[in-house]
Amino acid sequence: METLGIRYVDVGDNFLVATLPVGPAVHQPAGILHGGASAALAESVASAASALRLDLDRQMPVGLELSINHLKSVRNGLITARAELVHAGRSTHLWDIRIHDENERQVALARLSLMILDRQR
Repeated sequence: METLGIRYVDVGDNFLVATLPVGPAVHQPAGILHGGASAALAESVASAASALRLDLDRQMPVGLELSINHLKSVRNGLITARAELVHAGRSTHLWDIRIHDENERQVALARLSLMILDRQR
């Protein structure tokens, strides 16, 4: 998601952290962060986290369902998303994603389920 400026900044066994700069490029008409940008950040960080758990020559993660609650508005600065693994099965992964602003205020809470597909050979 280079277009949005998403950067991956930390990784562990069951988590991945990414940031997104908030400014006019991701604002909605009211001058605040567009919910779609928050959703793109949430899906991107959790999908990338699933990809790190797979042999990408054989499998790939694809989104099944994304649910997101927007809790606070953000006008500018940097938001940080942390995806934490809830479940890693053979055919599905489930992630919780918490998005915070620079003052550690939670601005969104998301959950993403992914299907793990076998690549065609």
